[in-house]
Amino acid sequence: MNNTAAREMRQTRAMTVTHRIVLAALVAWLAGCAAAPSSAPAARLDLALEKPSRDGKFRVALVPPRDGPAVNRIDSWSIRLMTPAGEPIRNGLVYLNGGMPEHGHGLPTRPRTYGEVAPGLYQVDGVKLSMTGWWEMLVAIQANGTEDFA
Repeated sequence: MNNTAAREMRQTRAMTVTHRIVLAALVAWLAGCAAAPSSAPAARLDLALEKPSRDGKFRVALVPPRDGPAVNRIDSWSIRLMTPAGEPIRNGLVYLNGGMPEHGHGLPTRPRTYGEVAPGLYQVDGVKLSMTGWWEMLVAIQANGTEDFA
């Protein structure tokens, strides 16, 4: 087996694991949204664009487009992936998805990560916010032999 085929097999296996993480995370997220009370959504808003991953294995920062997110425009975002101490993580896999918990729907597009564009900075294309309001973004991460999400 040549190096290219071996690399493609590793990437395919890694993406399968990442897709399983995303599916589990989305199921947990949707279950939490269904159980969440609809009163006082403003009190629950978390506007932080940088935070630790659920299990504290990573630190993740969402970087919206330079001119800010816009409604009904397909944008490229970036995800900064770091160690808990803030060091960039190279050669990771990240996946972005999101939705509007108050409306019960997800993104109208399927964002795609195109890889690392700078140390620890991953480009995600195809992010479209279909309306104004409260959007939650979910990032699934696989790097350094471990997985988590934020």
